[in-house]
Amino acid sequence: FLGLTDAGKELLEVADRILVDAKNMRSIADQFASRDQGRLIIATTHTQARYALPEVIKSFKAKFERVHLVLHQGSPREIAALVAAGEADLAIATEGLDLPDIVSFPCYSWHHAVIVPENHPLAQVETITLEHLAEYPLITYQEGFTGRYQIDNAFRKAGLNPNIIISAIDADVIKTYVDIGLGVGIIASMAYHAGNDRGLRLLDCSHIFERNTTRLGIRRGHYLRDFAYSFIEKFSPKLQEATVRAALTRDN
Repeated sequence: FLGLTDAGKELLEVADRILVDAKNMRSIADQFASRDQGRLIIATTHTQARYALPEVIKSFKAKFERVHLVLHQGSPREIAALVAAGEADLAIATEGLDLPDIVSFPCYSWHHAVIVPENHPLAQVETITLEHLAEYPLITYQEGFTGRYQIDNAFRKAGLNPNIIISAIDADVIKTYVDIGLGVGIIASMAYHAGNDRGLRLLDCSHIFERNTTRLGIRRGHYLRDFAYSFIEKFSPKLQEATVRAALTRDN
């Protein structure tokens, strides 16, 4: 839009709406041609794809075998951009879905937790504090991923300067470096599995870090096939089709 006249901007907006309507017409035609066959594109982060979505997708595919499910993984900004551009049907992330072109819905809440080797001194502490964590090198998410801002904000409010020595977008990477003794990890609690993460202890920190909310985003005016609404309801049962349609209609 930079350098365009007001008329030019209006023309681009109209052209964008025409493209969206053209895509919607094709989707509506496909809906009537075959209700249980098609393509569903979901843009999401590694954490959601790895830990929150497997059982949802397993259940969805059992019902819609002929739907081709595409997972685009990226940063919250990349995810939001894909949905805003109409290149993905749904966005699932904890951050980044507050764009004007996207209607987002809260799905579930979660907290960060600390992971340490089983023999680590913190494993013997009854109640972990930020002061405890500030004494050790820390390994956690990159800025902009998986609620990192909540971690930074907690230390900032406490007037502490954490020693974050490694940051990554992948909880499995964080756990790897914790396991070899490089530092104390801070991850999404859902990323820990006692059976798979042997040798590591998960320490509750819900009293330290504020709650995070994972949201689902849809582009305004985007037509969703029936199976997309089924997927949404499997991911978040409170988001039934009537609820989502009403919100999209109200916002439009």
